[in-house]
Amino acid sequence: MTTVLVTGASGFVGSHVVPELISGGHRVMALVRSGATGETVRGRLPAAAREQLEVRSGDVNEPASLASAMAGVDIVVHLVALARDLDGGRSLNRVNVEGTGNVIEAARAAGIRRLVHLGALGVVDDPKLHYASSKARAELLVRSSPLDWTILKPSLMWGERDGFFNIVADLVRISPGVVPVPGNGKSRFQPIAVSDLATAMRLTLERPDTIGQSLELGGPRYWTYTEITREVLRGMGRRRAVLPVPVALIALVAGSAERLRIPFPVATDQLRQLKLDNIGQLDSYQAAFGIAPREMAGNLGYLARKRRDQEPPAA
Repeated sequence: MTTVLVTGASGFVGSHVVPELISGGHRVMALVRSGATGETVRGRLPAAAREQLEVRSGDVNEPASLASAMAGVDIVVHLVALARDLDGGRSLNRVNVEGTGNVIEAARAAGIRRLVHLGALGVVDDPKLHYASSKARAELLVRSSPLDWTILKPSLMWGERDGFFNIVADLVRISPGVVPVPGNGKSRFQPIAVSDLATAMRLTLERPDTIGQSLELGGPRYWTYTEITREVLRGMGRRRAVLPVPVALIALVAGSAERLRIPFPVATDQLRQLKLDNIGQLDSYQAAFGIAPREMAGNLGYLARKRRDQEPPAA
């Protein structure tokens, strides 16, 4: 039995990765910052799986807290990352870059060799793109480390408790008949099911041949922003007009939402990145793992429920 420390175990991706690893026969150490968060992680699991979970306290930005969390661990799966920029990239740098460096150093000091890191598709180290730059610099730290690393780089992820698709759905709920999309709505993405990402995580840590690889992962087709919005509407069973809106106007609204800490489907930082398509090879997932990824079309019905109602039923 392999013992795996999962950082970010309570987050969207972690909520799918943790049960996948346990179902694959691994013992999971969930790194959390509070007891209440640990109970959330435990509560999402079937009762029979909870004996394979141990909650450990720690914070990727508090290096001293990581030493005890790493004890007895064979593999680290590093999921912790901030996705939205609210302070000119400072928090993104602190968590995504410095936090990753702290995890690498703690693993090295504990004698752990294996690290699986969650990167992101289409990121570049451009100082104008705060999230993308932070993720690109974190990936460079991983590639430069002495560990046996693998980086998984997914496009947008969909599934229960996701971020992007649920925020679009929330926008639909308050929409007066029209849902805006930024620019011409033709920016392309390659959405992947979070369940497929979780499977990829498990297979990666089980396969030594993935060591030293940076794997771009996407779903089986490309989607434009407009097409994604229409698919969200279909999943919700709602009818709305989809209206392209100039990026400058969306940026004005997004900027106001950020200052007020109001959720909005796209951040100003993300608007700047829309000039870059978020896509890879259509066969990348199957080529890497020998499994066809799930199609998003017709599978967003969970968006008919609000995010808080997408939690698994208590066991």
